Amino acid sequence: MPLSVADTLPEAFKEWSFTEEIVDHEEAIETCYLCGQENIRYHFKIKNQYTNHKLWVGSHCILRFDVAVFDDGQQLSVEDAKKKLDKLTEKMQLDSCIRALQRLAKAEDNVILTSALEYYQKNKKLTPKFAFVVFWRLSENGVAHNPSFFKINLRKKKYRKDLAEMPASRVRYFWSALTTSQRQIALDLGHSPPPNI
Repeated sequence: MPLSVADTLPEAFKEWSFTEEIVDHEEAIETCYLCGQENIRYHFKIKNQYTNHKLWVGSHCILRFDVAVFDDGQQLSVEDAKKKLDKLTEKMQLDSCIRALQRLAKAEDNVILTSALEYYQKNKKLTPKFAFVVFWRLSENGVAHNPSFFKINLRKKKYRKDLAEMPASRVRYFWSALTTSQRQIALDLGHSPPPNI
């Protein structure tokens, strides 16, 4: 309210819009300056059209308080605004994975890791074989990463065959990157989750 012109909350929120500026803090260490929620990783900047005040907030507050989100000059519906914010978040997660793979490729002069990086940049996913090597080496080199951000490709029969033939100990390295349905595929192939999950 102090940063807005209107004297009621519903009217005040109408003055604000998403600026398209986003920041990935790499860790969930920040606070939403609108609701005070702590431990958020991504900040989205909103701006008041009358006062020019700006706030760094979480995407949930943009949706909860119906802060305007635009695309090509048109204000989006809440549903379309959510899709846009989700896409931006997915892009930040993809970029985070690529940065981790780049740090790993730099830490080790390894043709497999270089190939995995190139494959991920092109396909936005890892094959099961690449996933094992990548997660093993990320762990060994202490490269910060969020396993759940990575995507694994199991669409091709070859990749499912590779997963089926892989020792369980290797699959456990990238279990956290598997979706719920992919975990079920792994279970059906005789694998089991790591003991700590």
